[in-house]
Amino acid sequence: MKNFLLAGASALMIASPAAVQADEGMWLPSQTGAIADAMKAAGLELDAKTLGNLQRPPLTAIASLGGCSAAFLSPEGLVATNHHCVAGSLQYNSSPEADYLTNGFLAATLSDELPAAPGSRIYVIEDLRDVSAAMLKGADKLEGRARFDRLQANRTALIEACEKQANRRCDVRAYFGGQQYWLQQQLEIKDVRLVYAPAGGVGNFGGEKDNWQWPRHTGDFAFYRAYVAPDGSSAAFAKDNVPFKPKAFLPIAKQGVKEGDFIMVAGFPGTTERLRTAEEARFYYEELYPYQQKSLTEYGNLIDALTAGDQAATIAYAASLQGIENYEKKIAGQMAGAEAISLIAKKKAEETAFRAWVDADPSRKAQYGAALAELDRLIAEGNAVALADERRDLIGRGQLFSAASRLYRWANEQAKPDKDREPGFQERDRAFMTQGMQRIERRYVADIDKGLWEDGLAEYRTLPAEARIKSFDTFMEGRDLASFYSGTELANTAKRLEWMGKSVSDFKASSDPFIQLAVATYDEAMASEAADKDRSGHVQKARSTVMAARLAYAAAQGKTMYPDANGSLRFTYGKVTGKTVDGQIWPPFTTAEGIVAKHTGRGEFDAPDKMVELIKAKDYGRYVAPELGTLPVDFLSTVDITNGNSGSSTLNARGEFVGLAFDGTIEGVVSDWMFDPKINRTIHVDSRFMLWTMEKVDGADRLLKEMGVK
Repeated sequence: MKNFLLAGASALMIASPAAVQADEGMWLPSQTGAIADAMKAAGLELDAKTLGNLQRPPLTAIASLGGCSAAFLSPEGLVATNHHCVAGSLQYNSSPEADYLTNGFLAATLSDELPAAPGSRIYVIEDLRDVSAAMLKGADKLEGRARFDRLQANRTALIEACEKQANRRCDVRAYFGGQQYWLQQQLEIKDVRLVYAPAGGVGNFGGEKDNWQWPRHTGDFAFYRAYVAPDGSSAAFAKDNVPFKPKAFLPIAKQGVKEGDFIMVAGFPGTTERLRTAEEARFYYEELYPYQQKSLTEYGNLIDALTAGDQAATIAYAASLQGIENYEKKIAGQMAGAEAISLIAKKKAEETAFRAWVDADPSRKAQYGAALAELDRLIAEGNAVALADERRDLIGRGQLFSAASRLYRWANEQAKPDKDREPGFQERDRAFMTQGMQRIERRYVADIDKGLWEDGLAEYRTLPAEARIKSFDTFMEGRDLASFYSGTELANTAKRLEWMGKSVSDFKASSDPFIQLAVATYDEAMASEAADKDRSGHVQKARSTVMAARLAYAAAQGKTMYPDANGSLRFTYGKVTGKTVDGQIWPPFTTAEGIVAKHTGRGEFDAPDKMVELIKAKDYGRYVAPELGTLPVDFLSTVDITNGNSGSSTLNARGEFVGLAFDGTIEGVVSDWMFDPKINRTIHVDSRFMLWTMEKVDGADRLLKEMGVK
């Protein structure tokens, strides 16, 4: 919940007209009119003023997977996204006998399409409306915990009213540091099925070695399908469900893009930090990120070691490992990028100029000065405990202890009226809670979980005693970890699900060691959460006032403003272009021949034999790019994206599908904190490579016909 209150902590970016021309900005649909002229000048052929209309294509075709982005590509609910966005479903459905992670998956018919991993959803955007007045009602004079509780209560009421409409999932997010709040309404589709994913040697070609790198030759694409009940209503998986019919779907471009072409991307970017303070930037880059990078590297290495030689275990932990390695490499890139562009020095210079503007006018100083000082104090206070929090969180690395803790929290929350329950533990969250407990069965191996938990506890215990969790230490004293695993029934999915219906007293009476530990640590965890909420309330009040000052500062400079990423629908635009790095020329496209050049037949460079044969024979058919004289694989652009944009459809100037965004380059990931047009590049898989792979390599003719590809 504190993430919701702080989501707008840096929710503003100011960009000069020159910067807008440099393709900076993750724009709200409601802002398209304001930037219409700039988009037209950049090459847009559609009506920019209506481009942001959520009731018209292309935005009616855009969807979210609740962590990745996606879009409908057919009238029968076929959804395109990234291969790495369906990795969890590939892993969940895989076994040593049917290893879809390695070999790929293609459903021959609708009836062969497989249920996605439990908890999978497709969210169809319907509305994004300003609810600032309702959110801030009664909060103006409050601070600390009282302010936090008022904002949470207002948010709960808004969501409850929105979700009285059947099968809707609604959320309220902060923009411009809490100066605005918008409610996002989406249709929640609960029956999601895996349709097609190419082999791992296509969808993850290059693996971690090529991750965040250019040149790239990864076919990072896959397909889900949305299903609904026969009457068209959203329903859980059932054999008689039918494909969902979206209001619109993206047409496949008959011609691919070429260098210099206008493109745009629509999706749900997660978080950026472009207006964090200079001190926050210093702390993250000098203290927090280095620790996280070291911790993640060691965690990934340990998973590799514990799963080595065991195919079933490797499959079970594949999706987790991919996420760990991806984030570790991103942090490394952020630190390198920050040094390359002198991020901290630039942040300090920008902040100095802003504060000088405040101090230059007595009325501005009176209005904003106290909030600036309070925010400085709160940031220093938060930084002082953040690294200890990272180590304390390691006690939850064991999946069964984490599950037990969530189950006990669920039991405590169920004793309250639904509107008073903590977000994440309300009735609207029951299906997600259930499916989260189910997912463990395919992602858990007892000996490996024990090894990972043991390693996490060893790091946690490097904290001084006064910084540790007293109730946890007291309970663990004299106990060996093996006794937890031999004495629990929580490894059994049915047993875990039974606990969702039990009372607090049932938990307290349990002899299961993980349940006992969850009960023993609960009160201290709640006290810590209460302190966090109090601090969050203070931070929200100070930050929103400081952000009001930044808005005024931007207006005084005549600059264009857009909100920082916070998981809501945005779009960005730019052009297809390469760049020069340290004298090396990065061409805007990679080609199929590069796959063969990298192919070794083993590890992360093991393309399917049929693909290699077709490339050697130059059997590209109609998918050759005339300007290249061969088959394009991936391309670079200047569009502004971040985490959460994975799977975002890439559209040409006419709103036609030309590919999928799936990555950035290692030098450019610092754009989460500061956009630099000289280094920022996004990597897309080219639609021509997708279609060629589907037709020539995997024989997905059924899907091509469905998408209107003749």
